[in-house]
Amino acid sequence: MKKTAATKETAFDQVQKFYQFMNSNKLEVIEFSKDSTYIKLVRKHNNATHQIPVFAPTAPHAKSAPAAAPQPPAAAGGETIKAPMSGIFYRAPSPSSPPYVREGDSVKEGQVICVLEAMKVFNEIKAEFNCVIEKVLQENGKPVEPNGDLFMVKK
Repeated sequence: MKKTAATKETAFDQVQKFYQFMNSNKLEVIEFSKDSTYIKLVRKHNNATHQIPVFAPTAPHAKSAPAAAPQPPAAAGGETIKAPMSGIFYRAPSPSSPPYVREGDSVKEGQVICVLEAMKVFNEIKAEFNCVIEKVLQENGKPVEPNGDLFMVKK
């Protein structure tokens, strides 16, 4: 029985070994796949001083921005397509794929224009009307808030 327990390695033990290997070799990413086991470790740089200013000033500004941001595009005569939920904005289905839409593209009602990732679920955002994309207002891979402007369009 002791031999079985000693040779039976838990998933946590495997992850620990990969983590130690990753640290000792100063690797940024390590992936392992065998049978039904898949492990991927990615090193995040421990610069807490950079993370706090990036997110802290954005939060108060983001609260005031939705009230101010929708008005200038509307005043400029353009309409916008807004985010129906919060999430991470992606212009394409994968990093190696072309974007769903580009500036100047004609879009038909029901056509996928972007993806919002929320809680590891990729939600396709579709155009609610026929339009032309005038400007992409969000940066790829960045978070958006509900009712945040995604695209400036012309009907």
